[in-house]
Amino acid sequence: MSQTFYLTPITLTKANPTFGLRWFTPVTEVDLCGHATLAAAHFLFAYGFVKTDTIEFSTKSGILTAKRVPEAHAPNSQDDWPTGYSIELDFPVLKVAETNFADVPAVSKSLNGASVVEMIETSKSDLFVRISSGTNMDIQEGIFCSILLEKNDGILLPSGEAVVECQPQFDQIKNFPGRGIIITGPAPQGSGFDFYSRFFCPKFRINEDPVCGSAHCALAPYWRKKLAKCDFVALAASPRGGVVKVHLDEENQRVFLRGKAVAVMEGSLLV
Repeated sequence: MSQTFYLTPITLTKANPTFGLRWFTPVTEVDLCGHATLAAAHFLFAYGFVKTDTIEFSTKSGILTAKRVPEAHAPNSQDDWPTGYSIELDFPVLKVAETNFADVPAVSKSLNGASVVEMIETSKSDLFVRISSGTNMDIQEGIFCSILLEKNDGILLPSGEAVVECQPQFDQIKNFPGRGIIITGPAPQGSGFDFYSRFFCPKFRINEDPVCGSAHCALAPYWRKKLAKCDFVALAASPRGGVVKVHLDEENQRVFLRGKAVAVMEGSLLV
């Protein structure tokens, strides 16, 4: 289990009920987690703890909202999800800008000695680094790698296939000053997706996060510039991957993530 959430009710009387929400990996607390927020909202909606279609969460990243969005299915739909709705999360944008970061050797070593030629970073010191070919992956146009000093690292590969096939060096990633590495690349034509991504975080005892929703707070503005659009269908291309529908609200600097959840196990914990 990559992350676990903890809920505390704050107020249930106003139009949008509010809960305190915190997220923990096996070793530490984090400031933001997409899939655990999705799970928290699903739990409250599916088990009848809230009667409204919108929930507010008070978190270390500010007030976040989760909205229940009904979905209509055609009579012959193959969608086997037990719920007839998606959940839309409202998260803050993580901006991308120029950088003076110069710790190239660590990035190069983690990617089997690839040559770094360009880097940019997010407002949280998340670096997107362009490197030339030279790894054991079949790369012709270069790779983009990002290193998160305060949050995550990230990498742009030349294709979605390269994202799927990438084999990270976890022992080397642990030495980076940030949490981990995000890799991303354009999806193959005809796949139905806009881009692929994966997130590695061995320092927090998460070798790979199955679906990292919060990474899309940086991926959305990045791919907005590359693809000239604000709506995306993204694939988290881990072995336990998932689909994330993404909308970038440039005016208000928010990222909306839409997905579904299902309960697969229930139990009781005595504290």
